[in-house]
Amino acid sequence: MAKLNQALFLILSISFFFSPALVAATAASRAGASKEAVNFIQSSCKTTTYPAVCFHSLSAYANAIQTSPKRLAETALAVTLSRAQSTKLFVSRLTRFKGLKKREVEAIKDCVEEINDTIDRLTKSVQEMKLCGSAKNKEQFAFHMSNAQTWTSAALTDENTCSDGFSGRVMDGRIKNSVRARIVNVGHETSNALSLINAFAKKY
Repeated sequence: MAKLNQALFLILSISFFFSPALVAATAASRAGASKEAVNFIQSSCKTTTYPAVCFHSLSAYANAIQTSPKRLAETALAVTLSRAQSTKLFVSRLTRFKGLKKREVEAIKDCVEEINDTIDRLTKSVQEMKLCGSAKNKEQFAFHMSNAQTWTSAALTDENTCSDGFSGRVMDGRIKNSVRARIVNVGHETSNALSLINAFAKKY
């Protein structure tokens, strides 16, 4: 249990990549998660735009989440942030490929900038969610919650802009497909995180 708490703390502290401790905690969580916690995550994910993606990415943390809407929203946001960080690394490495079209190189560089903005905004949203937890009254909670919602929504816009950079037949090919697949995944997780944040806000 202690290792699991440490792992979740690492995620919520905005680590750049999943650590070995987190991987181990994930496996342990899946094996020993309570049925009540898993059912809570599943029912909560049904309210999101991409329920299958939601449940797949969050069920591993069932023991840490339990039946807490707050921890569910925080974990969804942290997992999304980690996904965005790994996507940035993947996209930035694509410039090493030989034979890239000039427009592809430009689109990749622009996309990395957009992902940087996404990471920055998701990081700010994580911080605002933490401040929600220490709010002394409804007014403070509403202020920080509004900020978290705004930053997460803005991150979603950045991801869409990145995908737009690869539009048009001239950009068709392996680079476009690789980038879009990962950006779409981050977009789905960001959308789900925003839905769960909104759901938590309504329960306060």
